[in-house]
Amino acid sequence: MPKLLDIKFPGECTTLPEGFWSAVDVWIKKPHVVNKRLCGSRETESEDVGREALPFLLDDPELSQDVLSFLTSGPSPAQTHDKEKPWSSSVRTIIPKVNSYGTTRHKEVILKDFGRQQVTFLPFEEDSEGQVSLKRGNIYQFQLLHQDREGWALELRALTPDAWFSDGVAYPKLPWLSTDLLPKLVRWAAECKSSEFRSTLSLLPVEKYSLMYQQLKEKYKAMVKVWPEVTDPEKFVYEDVAIATYLLVLWAEERAEKGLTARQSFVDLGCGNGLLVHILANEGHPGKGIDVRKRKIWEMYGPQTLLEENAITPSESFLFPGTDWLIGNHSDELTPWIPVIAARSSYSCRYFVLPCCFFDFYGKYQRRQCKKSQYKEYIDFITEVSQISGFNTEEDCLRIPSTKRVCLVGKSRNYQLSDEAEAEQQRAHYIQGRQTVSGVTVQESDVRNDVDCCPGNKGIDRTPGSSWGAGFQPRDRVETVRNCAALPRDFVDGVVLRVANFLLGMTEDDGGGSSCGWNRGGSLSVSEVAGLLEQETLQLLKKECGGLQTLLKNNHQVFRVEGGRVYIRDWRDKKSSRVDTKRKPVAPGALKTRPCWFHDHHPQRCPLQAEHCAFAHGPDDLRPSTRPLKWIKNDAFL
Repeated sequence: MPKLLDIKFPGECTTLPEGFWSAVDVWIKKPHVVNKRLCGSRETESEDVGREALPFLLDDPELSQDVLSFLTSGPSPAQTHDKEKPWSSSVRTIIPKVNSYGTTRHKEVILKDFGRQQVTFLPFEEDSEGQVSLKRGNIYQFQLLHQDREGWALELRALTPDAWFSDGVAYPKLPWLSTDLLPKLVRWAAECKSSEFRSTLSLLPVEKYSLMYQQLKEKYKAMVKVWPEVTDPEKFVYEDVAIATYLLVLWAEERAEKGLTARQSFVDLGCGNGLLVHILANEGHPGKGIDVRKRKIWEMYGPQTLLEENAITPSESFLFPGTDWLIGNHSDELTPWIPVIAARSSYSCRYFVLPCCFFDFYGKYQRRQCKKSQYKEYIDFITEVSQISGFNTEEDCLRIPSTKRVCLVGKSRNYQLSDEAEAEQQRAHYIQGRQTVSGVTVQESDVRNDVDCCPGNKGIDRTPGSSWGAGFQPRDRVETVRNCAALPRDFVDGVVLRVANFLLGMTEDDGGGSSCGWNRGGSLSVSEVAGLLEQETLQLLKKECGGLQTLLKNNHQVFRVEGGRVYIRDWRDKKSSRVDTKRKPVAPGALKTRPCWFHDHHPQRCPLQAEHCAFAHGPDDLRPSTRPLKWIKNDAFL
């Protein structure tokens, strides 16, 4: 049968053959990670079958023998990995991002031959009446081959490449299979990495998610053009559209499952810019958002979007007994409290939380083990909180432009309503135990309130504001910028000059050097640079996020910080950092709004000619900025 291409694995690849099947599963279950025109796939009808059953997978007897010959044309099982294993058969449905195929459903029978180490894709179409037609011209196969002297190779074959049809979506192009997919399968097989988390959208029907996401994206794309915040509109608008899509589909499935007609109500705790609240409210769900700080964009949503400026403190004042769902979307210090607040609000209250920053109940989360990534460990911690709070907890992974994509959902309880008092005791004792971990001292009376103030308990404390979260620190209403940008200019200039002069004074033996006679100085580790500064200076920098290293990186005109070491930047060296390789040449006549540090302070001046330098060489070269002032988070001008 025609072979299109084979790629050899480099050197001794110890992940094979297991890595091959792991890579194949990525293409079967998550084709959207390679083909961006797909939303995903749905795999069904998986079973182990004997070879004698294969002809009956095809409706056309004349084709059966032809296809069967293709399936068995490779090396015999005795020459490969495992001749005893059966064939495995499954069917997957291809789900495009945009549904332009009418009622036709594109499917594939996927046959795995573990003996020959090959997987074959037999595409077929099924119309609304259930009529099936095999796409004989689009049958293809991947086979893993091993020869002692030549090592491992992955081969791509097609049954009839001359009759191949492609639409680039359900039916890939042959060159794409060869040049895009095959190399990725080789790389995945060699790496054989398994994710710590579940596949994306594992709790939802992907078809419904895809359709709704496209509709909402089109509906709210105008927000990108009018976004008044300093955050990236492309990221935040489409991320909130994706989260809203997830919740809307999740809630629609819940209504169908429970036979409900009324749309679920919600409260978004720590709602931030409020766009998620705005979308959910626009789509018919009653609810509101609460955040410690009002954002400028709130004024744009209109009165139908309810947003409240308030500092949320875990207490009797912030229970929501009439609300169906509590939402925590990157809710930071509130994240571990949200399952608790939901559990204490009412037995029927559910929650959705998307953890981001690592917080415990009373401060930063402290790691307990190193065998997991910090993110995985924190997700497991919130899962533990949820389960102890009484929820049957489900984990899923969203499709959003963020590295923190894992969400937790609590839709039902793991105890009966009659056991509420006992469940509350368990919650309270667990939270009390976390106080010791965080080093927080809480009065005994506060611990009693922690148990007594929950609805469903006898002896309930209805005192307004009674707190069962004593020791919790909500964020300040005014967010302090601590990225060294607010430090006095004279202070920053003094640190920069001291560090730069020391680097320039280092000899070649100290790691220094020169390029065409221009002194680039030496290099120091960040800790060695800290040794050059006074204690008062270091104490002030410790109050800033990132401290000394952030200050040095902020002054990238002067310094290059790589691998924990600090260098003088040479603007002629385009390979000195990734930033330099992306920097565009200075346009003729460009306005220079900042003075050149090297022109003013380097003993040999700037290594670039004035017309090639992005910074001003002297006052005559300096021009005031014409850009409008913009706000940063603490309402200071940039």
